[in-house]
Amino acid sequence: MAPFATIYTYPNNMRVQRAQAVAKMNGLEVVEDSDFQLGNASDAKWASILSKFPFGKVPALSTSDGTLNLTEGQAIVRFLAESGPKADQLLGRTVVDRARIEQWACFAEQELMANLTPPMLMVYRPDLVPYAQEGYDTFAAKFERAVKYVETVLTKGNGKFLVGEEVTVADVMVAGPLILASKLLLDAEMKKNSAPSVEGYLRGLLEVPELKEAFGELVTVQERVRGKTA
Repeated sequence: MAPFATIYTYPNNMRVQRAQAVAKMNGLEVVEDSDFQLGNASDAKWASILSKFPFGKVPALSTSDGTLNLTEGQAIVRFLAESGPKADQLLGRTVVDRARIEQWACFAEQELMANLTPPMLMVYRPDLVPYAQEGYDTFAAKFERAVKYVETVLTKGNGKFLVGEEVTVADVMVAGPLILASKLLLDAEMKKNSAPSVEGYLRGLLEVPELKEAFGELVTVQERVRGKTA
């Protein structure tokens, strides 16, 4: 049987890990294709991808039946969540839960990833974003504020899931940047001061086989990783 879809990406893309977590929970096979040169106009494979995705953004998903070419990580996760037998669990069984799950999906992108990405680029791609301590610290403080909100919701709820009593897209979307940040920014001090429950929450999610397969092991740092001033 042909796979449900192919997703074009660079290796180790967190947004693809989130998509794969949802796909696996729904029993959908999504093939990852990174055998192309991103942004290289002379690469025939990349030119073919651009013919379907003219903005050149990855991840980008094509269904095997040819009915859909889709970009934007949040939209891809939602499509995969709606395309299998666990759609109600993943997206919410009531209109209130569906709204809360959608809110968390937006929060993951606009509050967590938006404030994690600049420090991450400063450390790993200073050729794109030169390291500046003041800027790094500003984004770190905004990220910590967002993580503290996650902590508040967890402690007021069951501590295991953000919405309801089972894994939903809310957890998958939020876990992605938190797992990524655990290697860089979410250090022992931040967890102690603002998010003492978050690591346990992530480890609990990774006990779900499909999430463990998609995200891998949780890697943590004692002290946050900083870049070097030019």
